[in-house]
Amino acid sequence: MAVCIGFIGKENSPLFLRCINPSQELQFHYIMHTCIDFVEEKIVQSNKSGSDVRELYLGLLYSSEEVKAYGFVTNTKIKIVIIIDSTNSLLRDNEIRAIFRKLHNAYTELVCNPFYTPGDPITSK
Repeated sequence: MAVCIGFIGKENSPLFLRCINPSQELQFHYIMHTCIDFVEEKIVQSNKSGSDVRELYLGLLYSSEEVKAYGFVTNTKIKIVIIIDSTNSLLRDNEIRAIFRKLHNAYTELVCNPFYTPGDPITSK
């Protein structure tokens, strides 16, 4: 399903990047930074439209022959990007939204931890 998941901070610095195949981590790191530009564009467009309610799910950000990248931004401007293998055509938009909700809930639990300082890189064991 997902080949890479990344959390990107307010200042566009990576907080967490985990890939299934560690040898492809650099390639996915470049894709994550490409997606940041698309996320910033979508945030600016939503601010210009004047809508008070902002959609957190950004949809498809990047697509190539090998992978597709989807984005989500929290109210605190933390960006979550999921990179999915393009051969997986069975994955629907509502399933991707559910994945983002679960990741957002996990991030919320992390931030509620008194031993975590928001903005620090996320470590996982």
